[in-house]
Amino acid sequence: QVQLVESGGGLVQAGGSLRLSCAASGGTFRTYVMGWFRQAPGKEREFVAGISWNSGSTKYADSVKGRFAISRVNAKNTVYLQMSRLKHEDTAVYYCAARRGYFSDDEGRYPYDYWGQGTQVTVSS
Repeated sequence: QVQLVESGGGLVQAGGSLRLSCAASGGTFRTYVMGWFRQAPGKEREFVAGISWNSGSTKYADSVKGRFAISRVNAKNTVYLQMSRLKHEDTAVYYCAARRGYFSDDEGRYPYDYWGQGTQVTVSS
C-alpha cells in the first residue's frame, strides 16, 4: 500500500509560481508511474502531468504545456510539479497519484492505483 502526501499549495497571484511536492511511502516508489491531477469547483478531475519511473518520459495536458514541469527524485521518494505563469483557471485542488505499469503516450487515460489527499492551489486574478 502506497501513501501519498502533497504539500506546497497556497495562494498566489496570476503570473506567479508554485512548486508542489508529493512524498510517497509504503511502496517501491521507483517502480510507479507518477501523475498530477486537479479538480476545480464544479468540474471533473483532470490529468495535468505524468512521468515515467526513470523520468525518461513525461506528458502534459495541453492547458499546462510550457508552463508546468513534472519531475521526480526516486532517492527521496518524491515527485514535484513546478508551476509557472499561473493563471486564474489553474485554481483547483491538486492531487498526486501513482500507478503500476508502464508509462503510456496516452498517460492520463489509465486508472491510477493510489491517490493523495490533495492540496489547494488558488490563483488570484
